[in-house]
Formats: sequence, structure tokens, C-alpha cells
Amino acid sequence: MKHLTLSLFLADDDQDDRMLFQEALLNLPYDIKVRNFDNGVDLMAALLEYEVVLPNIIFLDLNMPLMNGEECLDDIKNEASLATIPIVIYSSYIDNDKIALLQEKGADRFLQKPNTFPHLQLMLEQVILSITAMDVNENFIAS
Repeated sequence: MKHLTLSLFLADDDQDDRMLFQEALLNLPYDIKVRNFDNGVDLMAALLEYEVVLPNIIFLDLNMPLMNGEECLDDIKNEASLATIPIVIYSSYIDNDKIALLQEKGADRFLQKPNTFPHLQLMLEQVILSITAMDVNENFIAS
């Protein structure tokens, strides 16, 4: 089994979803540290802090107040010091046009929120492994 040590940032305005994602991530057989944010504004402030340790992957909820996932994606990809951080955007709803736009803007993956906890864990593990392996043949959408 591949040993991974990762720092992840997770931005989601729904506290229950943040807790589920964090629990799923921490139950994976890797050394994962998760820093949570309840909005995109706080996420961006943390990313731009002086001498912050940047995450290996950022998970963004598409639909958040103040600053949504797409706006965060735009800001991250336009900031030279952040532009190479892989970004996974997730949502309950899949719209193919929106997914295509997010991919064009630089999102590395798109997840549709699953209905079960085991499926969430499996999806998160697959996404993390595909990103850390830099597998360019991996599907953009995980479902």
C-alpha cells in the first residue's frame, strides 16, 4: 500500500458535510491532516497568509455563500504561488456545462456528493490516489 502524508484544505459552508468529509478522509489509511473552512473568503485568506504551509489538495464545495467554489478556483489559479495546487470541486448536483467550465478554469477533479459514507470514502481515496499519482488518464468526474 502506498504511504501518503497529505495536508488538505476543505471549504464547505455545510457543517455536516465538512464533518462527514473530514471523517471519511481521516479514516483512509494515510497520514492526512485536514484544515476546514466554512467559506471561500476564509480559505483564500488562509492560503495567502505569509509563510503558510500550502495544502497538497484543496476540496471546494461549489455552492457556498460569500465566495463560491468557482470564484475560489478563479482566484487560486490566478495567484502564481497557488496555481499548481490540485483542486477538487464537489457538489450535490452535476451540470455537464458547469463541469466543463470548471475543468477549463483549472479544476483537477469534480465529485458528485455520494449518498453513502462508504461511497464517499471510496471516492475520496480514488481522487487522492489519482491526483498524487498524477495520472492524467484519470476521469475528471468521480461518481
